[in-house]
Amino acid sequence: MLKRTHTCGELRVEHVGQEAIVSGWVANWRDHGGLAFIDLRDRTGIVQVVFRPESDAELHRRARDLRSEFCISVRGMVEKRPPDMPNPDLATGQVEVAARELQVHSASETPPFDVDETGEISMEVRLRNRFLDLRRPQMQRNLEFRHRLLQTTRRYLDESGFIEVETPFLTKSTPEGARDYLVPSRVNPGKFYALPQSPQLFKQLLMIGGLERYFQIVKCFRDEDLRANRQPEFTQIDVEMSFADEEDVLAMTEGLMARCFQELLGRPLELPLPRMTYDEAMASYGTDAPDLRFGLGIRDVSDIARECQFRVFSGAVAEGGQVRGICVPAGAEMPRSQVDGLVEWVKQFGVGGLAWFKLREGKAEGGVAKFFSDAEVGAIRQRFAAQDGSLLLLVADRRYLCNLTLSHLRLRLARELGLLAGAGDALCWVVEPPAFERDEVTGELTFVHHPFTSPAEEDVDRLESDPTSVRARAYDLVMNGQEIAGGSIRISDYDLQMRILKMLGHTEEQVEQRFGFFMRALRYGPPPHGGIAFGFDRVVMTLLGIEDMREVIAFPKTQRAVSLLTGAPSEVDEAQLRELGISLSEQ
Repeated sequence: MLKRTHTCGELRVEHVGQEAIVSGWVANWRDHGGLAFIDLRDRTGIVQVVFRPESDAELHRRARDLRSEFCISVRGMVEKRPPDMPNPDLATGQVEVAARELQVHSASETPPFDVDETGEISMEVRLRNRFLDLRRPQMQRNLEFRHRLLQTTRRYLDESGFIEVETPFLTKSTPEGARDYLVPSRVNPGKFYALPQSPQLFKQLLMIGGLERYFQIVKCFRDEDLRANRQPEFTQIDVEMSFADEEDVLAMTEGLMARCFQELLGRPLELPLPRMTYDEAMASYGTDAPDLRFGLGIRDVSDIARECQFRVFSGAVAEGGQVRGICVPAGAEMPRSQVDGLVEWVKQFGVGGLAWFKLREGKAEGGVAKFFSDAEVGAIRQRFAAQDGSLLLLVADRRYLCNLTLSHLRLRLARELGLLAGAGDALCWVVEPPAFERDEVTGELTFVHHPFTSPAEEDVDRLESDPTSVRARAYDLVMNGQEIAGGSIRISDYDLQMRILKMLGHTEEQVEQRFGFFMRALRYGPPPHGGIAFGFDRVVMTLLGIEDMREVIAFPKTQRAVSLLTGAPSEVDEAQLRELGISLSEQ
């Protein structure tokens, strides 16, 4: 077999006159009558190979039979291309390899898409043929970036005194938020393991066990509805620290992000990162993961709209709702057809509609302008610091629906108005979120982060009397509107942990059944501790400016949690089910 001496992407003018053996896949082939050319591709790039009939007629004949994605090796001399034939789009565009020997390792059927094509290819076709899709240069660049980010993370945490410890995949089902993936036990009939949603309790046990600084780059599993930035199995950078408070965790995290920015993106990250409270984020951006790359802040005008003649607004406020909105600044002209499109678009979020008016010479015109007095228009104008030519977009409903609608509207407006073009990265901390909330459907009390998050010390007295006012000692790191990491200071007091679990509806018997092993550990001198977990796939996509997580995962699943490549999940035969003591009933 021809043994590779050079990669395709490394050949340059300085290699001219040297013999080289290059290996890879045929990216392109061209027959120019007298000459045959192929573009040979490997992970490092593309180099042109030329076959001349006058040098070796049989070799030239064989080369004419090559087709896309044949896997080959070529031995030849590196030559400088003719003066009128360089390719400025290739790093190797000044040279070519004059072939002297060809070895075809394997042929290829005609691929379902051009691997080197830069246009749109159906995601379904790509995922079904992922082994070919992975050959695409963009996919290889994404996965190489992912690899380098992993290595940078490991070096930084190792230098910072953290040790990498693996935790079990087959563990106990504990209610921590999302649904568990369950694994039946053959040797313990009728019992199940759960795949971990995160190593939450294990990393706390490691702190109780005296490890002090732990990290793990770990697979986690959540059986939940999927979207562009969520997969059923995902990679997490898990970090935990003993004898630490919020400032310690945030400083460590900022140091890691600064290292990643410098080593991978080649630019510094200004520290410390800005912080805002959860309440500030919700009030100004309608979300706890605000995109700070542009303005279009949200303002509340409920007090102004309370007495207006527009009954949709005054009625919403009277029923305990809110009137909130966004000001599109003067100069960002939006035609009426575009505004009408937004009015229809927001209905998907459950609000009754989108009201609007424009400011002209200090007056309101168009839309719902006739329902507002001059004084009310002046007050709204002042609230938004709006100028003549501005467009006011307003919704009225429950606070939750107002926030949901306006947070999405901000992002749509930013795209349509070109506000993201050339915008730099924007990172911030969102701190002091609520520890508990009421379920929208059942009204039952539930945790926001997880039930092991420590409440703010000054709020503990209100745990039972006013639990939704209690703040958590938790923090999220947000980048460009994506939550890329989140963590908290944990509860290290047995009595407080039992109190919170009971408050969430667990009886003592249920606590013992579900968390007994962890509660026992809390009786044996737990240190104060806290940590953070990065959604690693989300970090990669955000740093690369990609909106679909599947672009940075080698073998992702669809939004229905299906692998189009392997056909998973799939049925299993009856013998396997009997061995596990499982019978299926028709639904």
